[in-house]
Amino acid sequence: MSSKLFKQTLFDHLARVGKAVGQGHRLAMLEYLAQGERTVEALAGLTGLSVANTSKHLQQLRQSGLVFARKEGLYVHYRLSDPDVITLLGVIRRLAERHLGEVEALVNSYLLAKDAMEPLPREALLARMREGTVTVLDVRPPEEYAAGHLPRAFNIPLKELERRLHELPPGREVVAYCRGAYCVLSFEAVAWLREKGFIARRLEEGFPEWKLAAFPVENFLMEEIS
Repeated sequence: MSSKLFKQTLFDHLARVGKAVGQGHRLAMLEYLAQGERTVEALAGLTGLSVANTSKHLQQLRQSGLVFARKEGLYVHYRLSDPDVITLLGVIRRLAERHLGEVEALVNSYLLAKDAMEPLPREALLARMREGTVTVLDVRPPEEYAAGHLPRAFNIPLKELERRLHELPPGREVVAYCRGAYCVLSFEAVAWLREKGFIARRLEEGFPEWKLAAFPVENFLMEEIS
């Protein structure tokens, strides 16, 4: 094999990863899988696609090495193959924010319209958590919280926030987080909390990025991991 053919063959294989993430629904599935393992049926419900169509997308991701699959009974469960998949999603997001005007326009008109305040960096949040001066609010669904969450975070899904507002300690700043930088749940939670008189901010990015940075996490199966 010539050096030229070697290089082209190598790039063709690398391009399989690019092809796999070159579709919006597949990016959404990767974001959901960054929260924890999911079945095909669960991902279909989250994305609004049919089970058959969801399965086809997942097979593309699996063939590119981005996800692993295991079968349990009648169901196939998928998970990310490598933490660097989260890094890849972050790189795609940052490049798009810097170079695609459509992305900036969407973020400004939809997300920042709900909350334009600068989000809190994870280092700053960790310091406040250790000082005990902040309430951390996880607004993701319970199954995602169970798979992993920030230490001592309250889990109140957005749709339950009004009914369970009394569970939040009064007089303390609330920092809400969810799936990632574009997760609408935390934007809406912060906007609503401010309407109710709370001092509230968002965490920069979300739980997957927090965990990827080796910050402490908890789940229902283990003690805090430092």
